[in-house]
Amino acid sequence: MVDQGQLITQAVSIPVIGDGDNGYGNAMNVKRTVKGYIKAGFAGIILEDQVSPKGCGHTRGRKVVSREEAVMRIKAAVDARKESGSDIVIVARTDSRQALSLEESLRRSRAFADAGADVLFIDALASKEEMKAFCEISPLVPKMANMLEGGGKTPILNPLELEELGFKLVAYPLSLIGVSIRAMQDALTAIKGGRIPSPGSMPSFEEIKETLGFNTYYEEEKHYATSMRRLSSENVTSNSYDTQPMAQDDTAWRGQSSQDPIVEVITPEVYTNSGAGGSRDAFSGIWSRTLRVKITGRDGFEKLDVRIPAGFLDGITNVVPALGGVNLKELLNDAAEEVGGKLLLDFNDTVGDRIQVFLE
Repeated sequence: MVDQGQLITQAVSIPVIGDGDNGYGNAMNVKRTVKGYIKAGFAGIILEDQVSPKGCGHTRGRKVVSREEAVMRIKAAVDARKESGSDIVIVARTDSRQALSLEESLRRSRAFADAGADVLFIDALASKEEMKAFCEISPLVPKMANMLEGGGKTPILNPLELEELGFKLVAYPLSLIGVSIRAMQDALTAIKGGRIPSPGSMPSFEEIKETLGFNTYYEEEKHYATSMRRLSSENVTSNSYDTQPMAQDDTAWRGQSSQDPIVEVITPEVYTNSGAGGSRDAFSGIWSRTLRVKITGRDGFEKLDVRIPAGFLDGITNVVPALGGVNLKELLNDAAEEVGGKLLLDFNDTVGDRIQVFLE
């Protein structure tokens, strides 16, 4: 709960109440739980009086600890908050309505308020009359309602109706998971039947990226971009990274959609000097040229478009493993006097992807 809670509280900017169940043990365990929830960033914690193992308050067979022990759990939670210097909200829940009686649940709620609870919560109240009676005790302490959608013991009311009764907080615990389950079932049924979910049943990819924070990330990333990264992202070229026009051999690729993903790896060009006096030999002139590697999948979509300086041949197989064993130096030597755009290689690898290598 602490690990998951930390992920949730870090992902949102609104207060999060964590369910602390029965505190996971005695009063000392309750203190440890509260302190853990505080460190996880929870704004509130719900603590109840069920025995272990606990269960849903709307199911049969609920059992609770004694009133004295239940109150001690709340006192321990209040002490843990004070020791931590925190303002975490303590929601005191009792399941004694179904386990014992309405009267006992009301008595426990009053005792919880006296012990320092910030919010009171009786689970599984059976009628609007019981809900109203609950809201009338300890009037200065806010009350919480639990609307178990789909068939719990408590009448399902909307927020305005609950406010009229006197409630200040409400949980609709199954709404999000319920609609998610139904949506996933519908989508899986469609896929199993050879269809895909209708566009109206799901957000667009752009909407998903916005929801997950991609666009915010991209904007922040610009603040830390290096000068070379800015040149690449803005499609600004210099002499070292000019893109040469494609020759006729490359015409077949011009029909590719401009929206298809293209990965371009830019690596500083490498030059080597050899021979007497630092002059370059006959082959070294080719090292100022650039290789362009294109990979197209069996489905026709472009997987990769990479430009690699010829002086980087030793590392090219790290980028395109399928070129392992190909004598690129020999091919380059044969094409030393060719103009840019010459097609050096055109083959399909073992998985059916088309690989083309051009000399620019």
